[in-house]
Amino acid sequence: MKLGPHLHRIGNDVVAAYLVDTDEGVTVVDAGLAGHWPELLAELAAMGRTVDDVRGLVLTHGDTDHIGFAERLRREHGVPVYVHAADADRARGGDKPKASFGRWRPGALLGFLVYSLRKGGLRTTYLTEVTEVHDGDVLPLPGAPRVVGMPGHSPGSIAVHVPVADAVMVGDALTTRDVLTGRTGPAPAPFTDEPAQALDSLSRLPGLDATWLLPGHGAPWRGDLAALPDEVRRAG
Repeated sequence: MKLGPHLHRIGNDVVAAYLVDTDEGVTVVDAGLAGHWPELLAELAAMGRTVDDVRGLVLTHGDTDHIGFAERLRREHGVPVYVHAADADRARGGDKPKASFGRWRPGALLGFLVYSLRKGGLRTTYLTEVTEVHDGDVLPLPGAPRVVGMPGHSPGSIAVHVPVADAVMVGDALTTRDVLTGRTGPAPAPFTDEPAQALDSLSRLPGLDATWLLPGHGAPWRGDLAALPDEVRRAG
């Protein structure tokens, strides 16, 4: 799906990943589930690109529904995978805290589980090699993505600000579709390690110059970033 001149999405409102397209090549942000690989190839073809045009993959964090095809892209095509240092172990399959489950509705949860299974959620291959990044880094990739630290959902959760795409990809720093309840609109993401810290991290968003806010789960959002933190807190 083309969102803008330099911006594309694969997946859907259940699980999504993003592509930034510039003259220098393509940057991928998040890797969804393993079964999103054919969608990556199809979207690249629609853009007039191939996987050889991908210069790097940036992970917003190391959870399995965001690293799906990352190792395949790295191993088979030599694409470097960038992840915050605090989530590098998680992306390699290390231990993670058991986050609280929170409220849920059977239909929404079943839909998420079925979609995840259909898209290879049980076939996740963890990373064997990553490039660690830190808050404030501007990466040497198409679109010059900047790392914005957003700890809370995980220790190394980040947002990825790409000015040329007029967008910030936030991973699970917040959600616009809760996979456990089906509720839509900006809200705290489920399965968050440190919910209070995640809410505090939202204060980083109003200072960013972007029209599109793109979550890992839910519809793309456009609005006033200055008002967004309070909106998420109210929803929580």
